[in-house]
Amino acid sequence: MSIRQFLKDWILPIAMLAGAGGYFLFHYAGFLSPVKPAVWKAVEVLTPSLIFIQLFLTFCKIDFKDLRISRWHWIILAFQTLSALVMAGVLIFVPMDETYREIFEGAMVCLICPTATAAAVVTDKLGGSAARITVYNLMSNILAAAFVPLVFPLVEVHQGTGFVSSFLKILSKVFPLLICPFLLAVLIKYLWPKAHDYFRDHAGVAFYLWAGALALAIGQTVRSMHNSTAPALVLWLLAAAALLSCVLQYWFGKRTGLAFGDIITAGQALGQKNTVLAIWMAYTYLTPVSSLAPGTYAIWQNIFNSWQLWRRNHKGGKPVARN
Repeated sequence: MSIRQFLKDWILPIAMLAGAGGYFLFHYAGFLSPVKPAVWKAVEVLTPSLIFIQLFLTFCKIDFKDLRISRWHWIILAFQTLSALVMAGVLIFVPMDETYREIFEGAMVCLICPTATAAAVVTDKLGGSAARITVYNLMSNILAAAFVPLVFPLVEVHQGTGFVSSFLKILSKVFPLLICPFLLAVLIKYLWPKAHDYFRDHAGVAFYLWAGALALAIGQTVRSMHNSTAPALVLWLLAAAALLSCVLQYWFGKRTGLAFGDIITAGQALGQKNTVLAIWMAYTYLTPVSSLAPGTYAIWQNIFNSWQLWRRNHKGGKPVARN
């Protein structure tokens, strides 16, 4: 097996292990203590920078005529809305112990969380449509930006800002990373075609940049779990809730996509989540402990993505997508 083939098969597990192992090595290296705050700050800056570049490269491959709404977009958007509303209804109307509330809150965040900004990279690598998942990315982010400030305060009462400011705050966390690389790709396509062709021909680099961003994200996830003061049982229950949410969403997305000949794209659109945003939403609007659910969701979804990529690399072929 060549090194290139090995990386294609195992780059995501390697990135996840590197992120987790790198955190513990960094954490227990006492001589690095003076620079640890600066390093974590650099990680927070580097992660969105990598996402921006990888999205730009992926968008250079998109045929902009494919950016239109399909029927399956509405179906999975309705599922995302209703499933999160069910969790919210349970939390609002059913009295329960605080521990169980944290579990349900974690599941609700995993369900309403919008599609990952980098989902287009993985979808393209799996043979799906980067254009169609980009459309759903916009739809799911608008849904989350409206749902969270409207519903979350009913679930967990906090003194905070109103709907409009919360809506804009959530959009500001996501849209620059999603819209700016898209606009840059459009501008270069029409103003500098040769450069656009070069970036399009080298768009495969985006996948390896995403692996680097994944390693950083996993390191941050492990850090939050390691520093948590929650009991071990709560952590395991939150991880189980995240796993069930992950399985349910990938299953429903793929079943819906199967009916429209777009199984890969629909599955990734509903299943691959922007867990960094989800952690922020849970920590801001709900309880800090519930934010651990989207943290473990990041692990589950990337284990599944690793298996999908391995299977595609060994099975071969590209799924046919109907409009």
